[in-house]
Parts: sequence; C-alpha cells; structure tokens
Amino acid sequence: MPRSLPLDLPAPLMLLLHGSKGNARQMLEVMQPLAESEGILLLIPESRGPTWDDKMGRHGEDLAFIDGALAHVFSRHAVARERISVAGFSAGASYALALGILNGDLFSRILAFSPAFVHADEPRGVPAIFIAHGDQDLALPVEESGRRIVAELRAAGFGVHYLEFSGGHSMPVEVVRAAARWLRETPPSVNLP
Repeated sequence: MPRSLPLDLPAPLMLLLHGSKGNARQMLEVMQPLAESEGILLLIPESRGPTWDDKMGRHGEDLAFIDGALAHVFSRHAVARERISVAGFSAGASYALALGILNGDLFSRILAFSPAFVHADEPRGVPAIFIAHGDQDLALPVEESGRRIVAELRAAGFGVHYLEFSGGHSMPVEVVRAAARWLRETPPSVNLP
C-alpha cells in the first residue's frame, strides 16, 4: 500500500504476477516506485508451485489463492473497481493475459512484460492491453512471443499498446515508467458490471 495513498478514497489495484521461479519480493522491488508515484495498491501473490497453473486461469490452486487474496483486499481496502489491473512478467505475463482476458469484467487493463504466449479462448469484456518485450530477449525471442501475441490479440479485436525496447528478458525502469504513463492515460473499459 503506497504511503501517500489517502485511506478514505478508492484506489486503483494491480494484481502483479512474478515470472517462473520468481517471487513476490522481486516484483515489489521493480514495481514499488510505480505504485508509490501512481497511488496504486499492489497485490503480489506467489504461485503455489515453481510457476503458475498450467490451466491458465481455470480452477487451479493458483486461481483459488488469487481469488481469496482479492477477496481479502476488497474486504479491507477501498478499491476503485473501474481501475483494477493485472500485470506480470514472463510466465506471470502469460498468466496475466489469460486471467485478464477471461475476467475482463473485473480487470480493465492488462500489462504483460515479456509474455510467452496468450491463451484465453472465452474472453469476457475487452480490457485494454499493454505489452512490452525486449528485442534481444534470448529466453523468449520477440518474434515468437511478443510480436506474435500482439498480432493475435489485435486480430481478436483487442486494443494493444506495444512497446518493443532495446534489451533482453527484463523489466527496465524506463519500460515500467512507460507502463505507468499508459495506465494513467488509458481509460477503463466500459463493459464493467
């Protein structure tokens, strides 16, 4: 919870998902400056195993844990329901895309940093999507992942802001800043319940 956040006003909330074999602490270190500057509550769960459910958002242990964590936050904090986003890095980015697209009535925005793939065959709503990928990514080459995912999502009718940066499999500070600007400037989707 950002120190500057007024306790009585509804705040934006970001569900933030780490990469494979990563952890919540790593994601907090990268995203805490964004949370502080933008007044965003961060919810950073850890996967129940070395990476996220292979069912990609359907009935797995990770999904049950995330549902419980979201309920906990909603019961204790004033959340701006139209400004709930899901974000992730690498495997967490792929999981964020799946969760965000399958639950577009909850998540108005999705931020995917170096995703591997997108799998969401039953979209609900049309969340806005930000994807960033390094042009020198050796773990997930940009041609086979970032660029392909953007093309697939655009063909499916999603609005995608794509940032291809000079670098590898990482979340550079300047890319996180660009994501913060995009969050600030992108209106929430209109198909919320």
